[in-house]
Amino acid sequence: MDLKTASALRRLRLVSAPEAVSFLLLLVCSVLKRTTDFNAVPVMGAVHGILFVLYVIFWADAWNRAKWSLGTAALYFVLSVLPTGGFFAERRLKRAAEDEVIASRARREGVVGA
Repeated sequence: MDLKTASALRRLRLVSAPEAVSFLLLLVCSVLKRTTDFNAVPVMGAVHGILFVLYVIFWADAWNRAKWSLGTAALYFVLSVLPTGGFFAERRLKRAAEDEVIASRARREGVVGA
């Protein structure tokens, strides 16, 4: 994996969890708006909107650079619109990055012929 691909995947991973947290906070703010006088929806909506746009930009870049299949790209996009999906995306991207590091070390040390 080249450096630009690794960077694109890392950016996507780093924005996944904050995007998921902002989505959950937006849902909480929506409930609080309906049940109390507290209204933080405009602020959380803007924060979540910015993080979601960043996620989509980083997702498209990662899809292009990593040459994901349509199914993998669709999975990461669907995870972005589920309330806790960003956490799963972050975990899956982290695991893939760790696997790539292990495979790279194994190739460099001559353990595998990949």
